[in-house]
Amino acid sequence: MKHFLWLISLALLLGCNQPTPENTEELEVQEKSIEFFGNTQGTTYSVIVNDNISLTSNEIDSLLIDFDIALSGYIPNSTITHLNEAGPGLFEYSDTADYFNRCYQLSQEIYHATNGAFDPTVFPLVKGWGFLKNVGQEVPDSTRVDSLRALTGFNNGYHFNFLLTDDSLPANKIVKNTPAAKLDFNAIAQGLAVDVLAEFIESKGGKNYFVEIGGEIRVNGKNAEGEFWRIGIDKPIEDSNAEDRVIYEIVQVENKSIATSGSYRKFYEQNGVKYSHTLNPKTGYPVQHSLLSATVIADDCATADAMATALMVMGPDKGIQFVNDHPELKIEAYLIFNNDKDRLETYYTRGFKELIYED
Repeated sequence: MKHFLWLISLALLLGCNQPTPENTEELEVQEKSIEFFGNTQGTTYSVIVNDNISLTSNEIDSLLIDFDIALSGYIPNSTITHLNEAGPGLFEYSDTADYFNRCYQLSQEIYHATNGAFDPTVFPLVKGWGFLKNVGQEVPDSTRVDSLRALTGFNNGYHFNFLLTDDSLPANKIVKNTPAAKLDFNAIAQGLAVDVLAEFIESKGGKNYFVEIGGEIRVNGKNAEGEFWRIGIDKPIEDSNAEDRVIYEIVQVENKSIATSGSYRKFYEQNGVKYSHTLNPKTGYPVQHSLLSATVIADDCATADAMATALMVMGPDKGIQFVNDHPELKIEAYLIFNNDKDRLETYYTRGFKELIYED
């Protein structure tokens, strides 16, 4: 289950000091800034643009509503909800903005790149383990887990026209082979929504912007002080919240996206055993390794989002090996985990280390 890269504070993150009448140059920069804050996808969003472009909150909200109609599993009339509830056979849908197709195709690519560590078909397992409930979780027995795991595997329940060897299937149609199989794009859709907003801003002429949804972030250009954007990474503390969170590291990012996934806030406890919301799609069980959080920097936010989830599934050892073995993915990673002495330890790629900000 995904966790957030939290803003250090608005002033520190944006580097925005209040302009004074004596500082007219700074005043000119501030007057070009556009800022929007709102709610979406069960969380909040922030958009800051340091360019003089035409952009309204209605445009942002309309775009996010259209995005949810394609990919939100919480909306009864969304494309993904209809697909999940559909029986076996050919399913036809409208996708004029290409949100569903784009998310599906990228998910397939990351599923294969991570050897199934990132798997959007885990929905039956997530539900079966009780992670969709606020109370009353039940730990499923091994027979139940095996039956649910049989519904997962991105090539198991669905075939999609982008990936078929024959091109007889028209666009915006999908064949669902396993009736009880269901898709869950929660580990990538928020990042993709950030990308969609960023691309919309760029289409308007924006070159210096910060886009954030639920802690998933994409930045371009510079902030209002003419510096690259600074982003804080939380120290993994159980039960921490906005008031008592501790910033563990600060990175200064240039024209990149950044996302964090973690296990330290989302879990439940039964009979003295903690069950993480991060599920291993291959075993069907919550992960039991020592990795507490994984932060990934990538060109696009959807990739950063999904790869952070994949690393959380792999754990520290396999995650480090994966990043080192796949330079072609062009991702930078920062892992926080408990070592064999139960102390916090970190691993970061060389490229990530270069981005760490030291005042």
